[in-house]
Amino acid sequence: MHGLVNRAIERFVRDTYGRDVWIDTIRRLDMGLTEFESMMIYEPQVTAQVLAAVGTRLARGRDDLLEDIGTYLVSNPATEALRRLLRFSGVDFVDFLHSLDDLPERARLAVSDLDLPALELLDQGGGLYRLHVGCPEGDGPRFGPVVVGLLRAMADDYGALAVVEHQGEAGTCEILEIRLLDEGFAHGRAFVLGAGGGAP
Repeated sequence: MHGLVNRAIERFVRDTYGRDVWIDTIRRLDMGLTEFESMMIYEPQVTAQVLAAVGTRLARGRDDLLEDIGTYLVSNPATEALRRLLRFSGVDFVDFLHSLDDLPERARLAVSDLDLPALELLDQGGGLYRLHVGCPEGDGPRFGPVVVGLLRAMADDYGALAVVEHQGEAGTCEILEIRLLDEGFAHGRAFVLGAGGGAP
């Protein structure tokens, strides 16, 4: 598992619940470390153990925890760079949704060994979309719940009213349903092209 994934879990806990909660949780695993290196590769079971330990410490189910991490990646000021990268993908929420198929490849252009799951958007018409999220091989964590949290946060960011739900797995992918109720429901967060212009 790429270190960026483990680092995201670490930063989520530190920024949301505090450094002491993270240190206490990671030390209980006796891994010989208290922080992850972003550019290292870790065994998938390390990520699984960390997620399980964090879930126990926070009394959060695994999928709920992953959704929270997805939301954090867009909404927390500490992750503004990722939020800006995603906002560059589309001028509105619908445009952003249609760019999702290309997201894994764009991520690899930035980090060549970052292997994100394949994404495939299906437009069902009438504001209804289905997103197929590729399932990981082996023991890696499922990314579907992370994408649910990320999409909900991005809808808010664009000012769109959308319902995003996880519909389970089918074959080699997870199925997400996105129902767009009102694309102009509210004013989205400020976003301009200039560096530093996207402050909330």
